[in-house]
Amino acid sequence: MQLTVNGKIRSMHNQATLSELIAELELTGKRIAVELNREIIPQSRFDSQRLQENDKIEIVHAIGGGQSGDPLVIAGKTYQSRLLVGSGKYRDLQETKLATEASGAEIVTIAIRRSNIGQNPGEPNLLDVLPPERYTLLPNTAGCYSAEEAVRTCRLARELLGGHNLVKLEVLGDVRTLLPDIIATLEATRTLVSEGFDVMVYTNDDPIIAKRLEELGCVAVMPLAAPIGSGLGIRNPYNILTILENAKVPILVDAGVGTASDAAIAMELGCDGVLMNTAIAGAQNPVLMASAMRKAIEAGREAFRAGRIPRKRFASASSPVDGLIGE
Repeated sequence: MQLTVNGKIRSMHNQATLSELIAELELTGKRIAVELNREIIPQSRFDSQRLQENDKIEIVHAIGGGQSGDPLVIAGKTYQSRLLVGSGKYRDLQETKLATEASGAEIVTIAIRRSNIGQNPGEPNLLDVLPPERYTLLPNTAGCYSAEEAVRTCRLARELLGGHNLVKLEVLGDVRTLLPDIIATLEATRTLVSEGFDVMVYTNDDPIIAKRLEELGCVAVMPLAAPIGSGLGIRNPYNILTILENAKVPILVDAGVGTASDAAIAMELGCDGVLMNTAIAGAQNPVLMASAMRKAIEAGREAFRAGRIPRKRFASASSPVDGLIGE
C-alpha cells in the first residue's frame, strides 16, 4: 500500500502497523510525535495501530539550534550542530557548562583518564553539567602515545559508559608537537573497528592516510588544521580540500583552530564539522567565544552551501555598464 510520510510517498506491506513503519524509518526508541490523518497517536498505540492505503502520516521530533534541514550524521545518529567541543581546560565546571551550552554543541569529548567524572564520593561530577541524556559524550584517548594504550582506554570508556561504542581515537607521536603517530593510529584503528567501536580518528592532513583510515572503517576522519592548541588556523587548506573530495565519511577539522574566522574557513571548504577545545576554553571570555564559534560554524556552512563566486584576477563590475552618461 501507498502512504504519505512527511510529504513523501512510501510503500509498506498491507496491514503494516505504525510501529513497523517507525522501525523501518529507524526511529524506534527515539522521542517523536506522530500524527495519523491529523489525529495524534500516542506511543502506547503504535503497536496496535494498523495503517491503511493513502494514510497521511507526520512524524516530528524536537531539535536544537543549527541548520535543521542540513544535519550531520555520524555512526547513524543525526546531529543539528556541526560544532564539537572538548570539556577540558576550563576554570571550573560551571564555566564548562555555560560555554558548552553557548556553543550549541551536541557532541562533547571527555578524556577518560584525566576528566573528573565524579567516581569518588564528594568530587564534583562532570556528568552533572554534561548529562548523557542531553549530550553525546565522546571518550577521547588524549595523551595516549601507543596503540595499546589507546585501545585500552577505549575499552575502559566503553565499560564506564555502559556499552558506549563511539570514541575519538588519538595516538600521539611527540610530546612537543602533539602530532599523530600514524603507524600506531592505523594499528589501533584496526583493533578498535574489529571490536565493534565506532571510531572518529584524529590524523594529520595527508589525503592518502585519511583515505586509508576511512577504508579501515572509521565513521569519521578528523585531520588537524594545525598542531593541537596552537591556534594557528588551517595551514594546509588544499590538502583538506583533497581529503574532502575523496571522502565518503564525514570529515571534521580537529585541532589548531584559534578564532571564529578559522572555524568559518573550515566550513567554507566543505568540512562536515569542527572539533575544538583550547580556542574556546583558553579565550579570555570562553562563554562569549563559544557563542562566536557557534555562529561561525553556521555561517561557514551556509556559505559553502550557497556556493561562492569564482576568484578572478581582474575586476568585474557589479553595476550595469550599458547606458552610462556620455555614451
